[in-house]
Amino acid sequence: MPTPTALLTFSLVALAMVLTPGPNMIYLLSRSITQGPMAGLVSLGGVTLGFVVYMLSAAFGITAFMMAVPYAYDALRLAGAAYLLYLAWQALKPNGRSPLQVTKLNIDSPRKLFSMGFLTSLLNPKIAMLYLALLPQFIEPAHGSVLIQSIMFGLIQITVSVSVNAMIALAAGSIALFFGSRPTWLKLQRWVMGTVLAALAVRMAFEARRA
Repeated sequence: MPTPTALLTFSLVALAMVLTPGPNMIYLLSRSITQGPMAGLVSLGGVTLGFVVYMLSAAFGITAFMMAVPYAYDALRLAGAAYLLYLAWQALKPNGRSPLQVTKLNIDSPRKLFSMGFLTSLLNPKIAMLYLALLPQFIEPAHGSVLIQSIMFGLIQITVSVSVNAMIALAAGSIALFFGSRPTWLKLQRWVMGTVLAALAVRMAFEARRA
């Protein structure tokens, strides 16, 4: 069984990841504002299924394979760093768009909402990096079954992410109104987030591979 410290630390990592604006947050905010909170929650169901796919893939060995093959790991690490740099540039460039500035979407059926949420989650590099690069660092074979530990950490990530994203979907209108009526806060959010993302990208790009 994982130690309480490892569980708490991973919970904080999962919280930090979900609070960093990314494809899932942007989609859920935009969908909830366009079509209402219920549509956002249906989309969140699809996002959650994507989390489950990543969790099971990690638990049954794909993570171990990626970590064991240097070129595969490095390609993923550099791709993740490049994506973070892209997000940072989108936030920091002149007249850049904040991730919290949502866009209007077409009205979709519940089935399409769920499917789009699922695809958004599967194609989210942030979640891929969490499961392929971060989760293995918390697993200790000496503490029991690697499979059980992987599932436990995965369930923590899913619980944290679903809880936060559900609140975002339900409060999407208020969030958009707050930032829409306070352009200074929106500009500050862009610069803070852009700087944080750039720092994470640099750290990820130069991070040494685990032995």
